[in-house]
Amino acid sequence: MNTVEKIILLESRLLTAIQTGDVEDLNMLLHDDLLFNFPNGVTITKAVDLETYTSGNLVVNSIFPSEQQINVINDTAVVSVKIELNAIYHAQSVEGIFRYLRVWKWFDQEWKVIAGSCVSI
Repeated sequence: MNTVEKIILLESRLLTAIQTGDVEDLNMLLHDDLLFNFPNGVTITKAVDLETYTSGNLVVNSIFPSEQQINVINDTAVVSVKIELNAIYHAQSVEGIFRYLRVWKWFDQEWKVIAGSCVSI
C-alpha cells in the first residue's frame, strides 16, 4: 500500500472517530501538539478537541466527505477535503459545507495529524 492509500484509510478512520465520538481512536490519530483553526478564527489544541467529545459538547449526526486531494511531501501529507457536516456543538446546530485542510506527519512508524483548519464554503 502506498502512502496516499494509507492516508485515504486514515482519513476515513478519522472521520469515523469524529462521527462516533471515539476519543480513544482520536487520541491515537492526533499528535499531542496538534493545532486546529475553526472557521471563526479560534485555534484549539488536541486536549481541547478531545474534551469536546468527552464532555458531550459535540455530537456529529452526519459527516460526508468529497473532493479529497492528497499531496505527499517526504514524511508529510497534506489533505484537502470538502465535508458536508450536520452536528450539534454546545447545544447549537452546525450544518453546512466546509473545506478542511489537514496535515499528517510520519512519527515513529505511524501517521499523526499535526495541524488542521476548516472554512465554511
